[in-house]
Amino acid sequence: MTTEHGAFWDDLAEDLQDPEFLRHYVVESMRIATIDRIVNELDEARGAADLSKAALARAISAEPAVVRRLFSAGHVNPTLGTLAEVAAALGMRITLEPLPEAERKAVTEPLLEGRAADPHGLAKHLSDLRRSKSRSNAAA
Repeated sequence: MTTEHGAFWDDLAEDLQDPEFLRHYVVESMRIATIDRIVNELDEARGAADLSKAALARAISAEPAVVRRLFSAGHVNPTLGTLAEVAAALGMRITLEPLPEAERKAVTEPLLEGRAADPHGLAKHLSDLRRSKSRSNAAA
């Protein structure tokens, strides 16, 4: 049965039947979406504070290239320590928040169980998380 998204989404939903692939895909998707969200929010705070990337780098005793890459690179993988330092320099802190119940059901249960009751729905949810980054970057 082909979905409105086509063969790619059907193939992904089929791949999500494999517990190892499912766990890897969910974890990576959530990692990427989480880092993107934090970096975007930090960059917005930096802009609101009218603080240059170079000034922010000086504040955390980092090379300016580190901060430029953090806010400019398409695929960044900063450490939690770096994010916490940048947040502190902007008068913020990184905190954890529970996932909403629907997202917990869509993401956490498949991770714990190694299977998704609705692989197409899981693939769509994770894709939407990644697209929300693209929309926030397009608006900037």
